Amino acid sequence: MTFVGEYKPGLEGVPATLSSISYVDGQKGILEYRGIRVEELAQKSSFLEVAYLLSWGKLPTQEELESFEHDIRYHRRIKYRIRDMMKCFPETGHPMDALQTSAAALGLFYSRRALDNPQYIREAVVRLLAKIPTMVAAFQLMRKGNDPVQPRDDLDYSANFLYMLNEREPHPLAAKVFDVCLTLHAEHTINASTFSAMVTASTLTDPYAVVASAVGTLAGPLHGGANEEVLFMLEDIGSVENVRPYLDGLLERKAKIMGFGHRVYKVKDPRATILQKLAEELFEQFGHDKYYEIALELEAAVQDKLGHKGIYPNVDFYSGLVYRKLGIPTDLFTPIFAIARVAGWLAHWKEQIGKNRIYRPTQIYTGSHGEPYIPIEQRAVPLGDPLQQNGSDGREYSGD
Repeated sequence: MTFVGEYKPGLEGVPATLSSISYVDGQKGILEYRGIRVEELAQKSSFLEVAYLLSWGKLPTQEELESFEHDIRYHRRIKYRIRDMMKCFPETGHPMDALQTSAAALGLFYSRRALDNPQYIREAVVRLLAKIPTMVAAFQLMRKGNDPVQPRDDLDYSANFLYMLNEREPHPLAAKVFDVCLTLHAEHTINASTFSAMVTASTLTDPYAVVASAVGTLAGPLHGGANEEVLFMLEDIGSVENVRPYLDGLLERKAKIMGFGHRVYKVKDPRATILQKLAEELFEQFGHDKYYEIALELEAAVQDKLGHKGIYPNVDFYSGLVYRKLGIPTDLFTPIFAIARVAGWLAHWKEQIGKNRIYRPTQIYTGSHGEPYIPIEQRAVPLGDPLQQNGSDGREYSGD
């Protein structure tokens, strides 16, 4: 096949699908879910109502929402075999790796690939939304040597997760703030993990494999892992006085400033604005965080130096401070991102299978042609190759 057109590294700006799920205007700082501004949903809605909106394309009636919430409460628990499997994970493993493995394992119990059956599709959406938070909280406790806490049916979605995580019922403000955080992270057009989910879905595999694929993509520091890196950066800066020298050092090295810049937004991410307000609400109720002042000074310094280039805080910049004040360990920030983004992934899964065509992009070949086959005895050993003619560097290797 002959390629005609311009090569775009990372497919930047290349349309991959037609979708009615979400919309972003990066110049004006607008994010909409099914046409509704995210600011309005954050103020008036709940995460589960938003999840319903994303997957079924409309806000639910009272009866539909109550039925949806009831089904998710019913399916919060996980099979004991999955729990026993998780107990075998190494305590030092990253929670995202544990989540990816556990999400894929759900397919062993529930996969029928009945993608033409609306009841199967609904059950898959419900099970994944219900069980992913339980698995995240369970691994957090089990890696500390404790048994997981069972879900409580009398608590709503966000309060129940914080209860399972911290082994105590959360303050109402904490539960509300966490629910808004999930809403803000629920969906964001065709980002890397969503595209991964769509490519996997296009093969008509089961939704558990689709979500596991997306979790693996989200784990990278250039995607969901960025909010962890923001906190590490703020800790490294250490004080307000050190902000501008630290930033100058990053700019001199042409290093990435974690939590700033976006492939789409050229103004401050609207989600960052909401998260900043949420952080201030938590600080007022539960006490100040010394890193917040550092974050404010860093935002001002970056705006002074890079604002003309459209470099502003993105969703990751303030979310870590919010999660930190909620008592959530740093390496759980990205799994929590996944808990929320499952809603968006599943919405795109449903949309993909409704008009499916397997993804098969092309390439621009940059290699040579007509190369001869060289017999092995005539191949030269590259200079500096540690594996000499005898095929060994003298070390012994274990069975790992």
